Parts: sequence; C-alpha cells; structure tokens
Amino acid sequence: HAYTSMVALLLVLFFGVTGITLNHPEWTFGDAPTTTTKTGTFAFEVAPDGATDYLAVSEDLRDRYGIGAEVSDYQTTGDQGSISYRAPGYAADATFSTTTGEYRVTIEQQGFVGVMNDLHKGRDASSSWRWAIDASGAILVVIALSGLILQLVLKRRRRRAVIVAVIGSAVALVLVALTL
Repeated sequence: HAYTSMVALLLVLFFGVTGITLNHPEWTFGDAPTTTTKTGTFAFEVAPDGATDYLAVSEDLRDRYGIGAEVSDYQTTGDQGSISYRAPGYAADATFSTTTGEYRVTIEQQGFVGVMNDLHKGRDASSSWRWAIDASGAILVVIALSGLILQLVLKRRRRRAVIVAVIGSAVALVLVALTL
C-alpha cells in the first residue's frame, strides 16, 4: 500500500489539482485563452479535378501558421471545405472555398491550466495519454483496495475503518442522489 501510494503521488496530485481547476474554469491564473483569426488565399488550386486536396491544404496551413495538432475532422459541402485540428488546450478550425481558394483559420490556444484540464479529461489527447489515464485509474484502485484490506486486517482499526467507510460511502451516495 505504501509503495503504490508513492508511485501514485504525482498522479494523485495531478488529478486532484486539475479536478479542482475543472470545477472552476474561470481560474486561469493570468494565462487566459487566446484566439487568433487569419484569412488569405491559397496559391494553388484547392480542388483539382473536382476533388479537394486536403493534404495540400493542410500542409499549407501548417506551414503558414505553425499548426502542430492532429486533424480531427475534415469535410466538403458544396464548394466549402473545412479542416479541424485538435490537441489538449488547442483548437484550429479552417474553412475554405474549393473554387476561389479563400480561407479563414481560427486558432484558439488555452493557457497552461486549460492544457492540464484537457489532459485530465483525456480530451484530444493521444492514445498513449489515454493509456496513462487508465494506468492511473488502475493504480488508484489498487491503493484504495489495499488500504481497505489493510484496515480490515488490523484488528484494532477494523471497527473505526468500517464506520468511516460506511459514513464516507453514505455521503458520496447522498451527493450523487442530490446531483441527479
């Protein structure tokens, strides 16, 4: 129990602090989100042969505006195309005309707290980060169960431990019921 707790120390701190900041999205600590909008015209034909060349469009936008996030969505409707990029604390949305090549890019960058909150939720994170969240959850379950078992095995603490566990569970159930 003690060693798994030490392994999870930073995980517990991370998820505890970001849990609080998620509950208070107005707390940016002076690092507020920034939104930038850019417009322009591509120097190449966007839809040669009638098919939108999303790779050329995306690479041009990445080169011009330093977009590093992964593409989350792209589509063409009529003569309008769009590409969306997402990463924790980052969003870039581009819309463009497939006939004229005119485009508009809106980039929103969250501050440090916004990035950490998105990591807490696993939003727009890589699959390796999702595995880290799952591993964190598994470690926390091991800590909770080993602590409970340890308290039940120690005869002196057993009664108090069960009383505290029942009270804590009752409070949690009441809070859940009030929320629903």
